[in-house]
Amino acid sequence: MLSFEIHPIGTVRNERTDAQDSDHWGAVRSTITIDERFGDACLQGLEGFSHVEVLFIFDQFSERDDYREPRPNRGRADLPPVGVFASRGPRRPNRIGVTCCRVESVRGRELTVVGLDAVSGTPVIDLKPTMTEFLPVNVQQPEWVSQLMSEYFQP
Repeated sequence: MLSFEIHPIGTVRNERTDAQDSDHWGAVRSTITIDERFGDACLQGLEGFSHVEVLFIFDQFSERDDYREPRPNRGRADLPPVGVFASRGPRRPNRIGVTCCRVESVRGRELTVVGLDAVSGTPVIDLKPTMTEFLPVNVQQPEWVSQLMSEYFQP
C-alpha cells in the first residue's frame, strides 16, 4: 500500500493543554503560526474569508490497534456503536483532524481562529479557506449526534 510523509505547516497555540478535555471548544481562541519556509505573505487573502478549514494531527493520541469492531463514541454506552469512519474522534487511522473555524485575524504568518478543537502544540498540516460552493446543503445526521455534541462547541 502507498505511504507518504506529511510535514506540518505550522503549530497551534492556545490555552488548552489537556487533550482529554474534549468539550467546550466554541470560544477557544487559537493562533496558528505558519512555518517561515512559506514566507510572510503565505496567508495573504485569507482575511477576506469568514472561516477556514484547519487540518491537523491528533499527535497526543495513538491509533487504535483494531478498527474492525464498531464502538460507541467517547465510550458512552448510551450511544450506538459506529464504525471508525462514522466518527470524528482522535484515535483514527492517520490521526488527521479537521475543523471549520471562524477567522479572527491574519497578521503575517499568524492566523488567529475561534473554535479550533486542538490543544496547544498541535501540528497543523494544511489550511483551506471555507467557500460556500464547497459547503453541503441538506445535511442529515442521526439524532444521537446532537446528543453527543451538545457541549462540544459550547463556550
